[in-house]
Amino acid sequence: MQRIAVTGHVHVDGEVAEWVTRRLTERLGAVAGARLHGITCLAEGADQIFAQVVLALRGTFEVVLPARDYAARMALTDNAPTFAALLRRARSVQTMPFETSGREAYLAASRAMLDRCDLVLAVWDGRPSRRVGDTADVVAKAREQNLPVEVLWPAPAAVPTPTPTPTPAEAPGPG
Repeated sequence: MQRIAVTGHVHVDGEVAEWVTRRLTERLGAVAGARLHGITCLAEGADQIFAQVVLALRGTFEVVLPARDYAARMALTDNAPTFAALLRRARSVQTMPFETSGREAYLAASRAMLDRCDLVLAVWDGRPSRRVGDTADVVAKAREQNLPVEVLWPAPAAVPTPTPTPTPAEAPGPG
């Protein structure tokens, strides 16, 4: 079984989301079925697209939640139905030992995910991190651990900067 983790941007939609879905389907199709096992923090955007593709290819996935309040916080977002449906389909769910979600919790969850994978798929535009625990931080940590990292991003697409930028306690999750 190949254990594949994902890290990526939260704000992935429209044509970029369609491209990411196609590319993940192509990449993961080589290990579809019982041999495919994904690991995700299940944040909105790249993580959830990844989980949906893994399921469509008859694979399994596990979730690493950053904090005890994360699922409840996600239940208050527009993305709540998708998050809840994917969380129910997870083979297992681990919650990191943080009471509240924040940048340190997101980075810890990503590190836990890296500790159990064989390959990292990064849905990433290549830009440096704006905050601790962003996609670039996860990619750097994976490379420090000598994990293979495959970057998936349609050039010259850009990730829109959300306005207003949430404070660390309000941030929607890794990515």
